[in-house]
Amino acid sequence: MPTYIYAITAADHPRNLEGLSGVGEPGGPLRTVEAGKLSAVVSDAPENLRAKRRDLAAHQAVLEQVMEDGATLPMRFGLVGPDDRAVETVLEENQEAYAQRLSELEDCLEYNLKVARDEDDLLREIVAGSEEIQRLRETTRQHPEAQDEKVRLGELVSGEVHARGQAEAQEVADRLAPGARRHTVAEPTQSHFLNASFLVRREDAAAFAQTVHEESERCGDAYTFSLNGPLPPYSFV
Repeated sequence: MPTYIYAITAADHPRNLEGLSGVGEPGGPLRTVEAGKLSAVVSDAPENLRAKRRDLAAHQAVLEQVMEDGATLPMRFGLVGPDDRAVETVLEENQEAYAQRLSELEDCLEYNLKVARDEDDLLREIVAGSEEIQRLRETTRQHPEAQDEKVRLGELVSGEVHARGQAEAQEVADRLAPGARRHTVAEPTQSHFLNASFLVRREDAAAFAQTVHEESERCGDAYTFSLNGPLPPYSFV
């Protein structure tokens, strides 16, 4: 029977899985597959698995409980192996790599930070800082038919938005990085110029959150900081 995989842990990781059930309807019992110094938390994989709310919640609940008890390599929803033996083989073949990654994640949590800036505030700054943009803006106001100038104005503003977003993202991430063990910056979203994940020691979580709050205060009301976590450390697996 196919095996659904939730997480990989050390073999001596606590197994406090009481009260939890796996994906599927009804949810199947959880178990572990062991190989050397590693263990995988698994269950039978239901047929026709889909990302339904109930199954996503079950997957997340298992991860949260396993993470609570120590370093965990979380698997994304929907990872299925042919059977328990295939899972055991993967653990055997990747003993050192997985053990090293678990060591890096020991006593750490992931926090995701997204930062947005008010568009009008950014545009005012861009216009104030460029005589060429000011000139083109005035020209297109006086001559709505000036299509070439409109295109050029749009290109200049778009370029400035991109460049300033990249620069500010780097600056904010660099200021927050000392509070984390590691960090990674992902592609910005449509609404956020910064989309970064931070691997933070459990004991430093409160201090990191406070640092993020202080950075938000420093940036001002035109910026919106959204900190989410703790999360499974997907970004560092």
